[in-house]
Amino acid sequence: MTTVRVVVADDQEIVRTGLTMILNAEPDIEVVGQAADGLRAVELARRLRPDVCLFDIRMPGVDGIEATRRLAGPAVADPLAVVVITTFDLDEYVYAALRAGARGFLLKDAGSALLAQAVHAAAAGDALIAPSVTTRLLKAFAGAGPAGPPRQPVDPLTEREEEVLGAVARGRTNTEIAAELHISLSTVKTHVASLMAKIGARNRVEIAMWAYETDRVRFR
Repeated sequence: MTTVRVVVADDQEIVRTGLTMILNAEPDIEVVGQAADGLRAVELARRLRPDVCLFDIRMPGVDGIEATRRLAGPAVADPLAVVVITTFDLDEYVYAALRAGARGFLLKDAGSALLAQAVHAAAAGDALIAPSVTTRLLKAFAGAGPAGPPRQPVDPLTEREEEVLGAVARGRTNTEIAAELHISLSTVKTHVASLMAKIGARNRVEIAMWAYETDRVRFR
């Protein structure tokens, strides 16, 4: 069993301690570093190269958004997996963090099971946004997307890619998509990789955003 190495950053010591205890209680997750601000988090992450960074958004100095951009942004040659964990109340910073390259988003009250699931998903190259807020998040900030018309795919999407696109936009994991569409896990991964290449997305979060921006998936 491979151990997932995690760096946790939150400016509240009690929160850092709690997250660390929850994650270290998992048999295959180990917190290898903690930081109280974004600058320290970036330094730790660059030195330790963890599998996943778990960052709060609101931190002094360098906040979670900028820390995410420095570690996972479009200019980063070898990006790290970042999961944002925060309280959510129509917080525009969440959308900005996802745009900066965050691979997942959770509420701080998500619970230990979902927290562990998000860390595992990020480490595996997948992404998890708390199901209870996926649509709310995208809908709240749909207007904050890029100005002008959404980018068009370099090649038309196949019918199967459209199905996978919709599933990703609804927050499904690769395993769930495979079961839903009755295809293999490797086939799902191939379709997801093809989608990212065709629409210029860096991760599953951007795939979901593009699906809503182009009205391929509508809010319910």
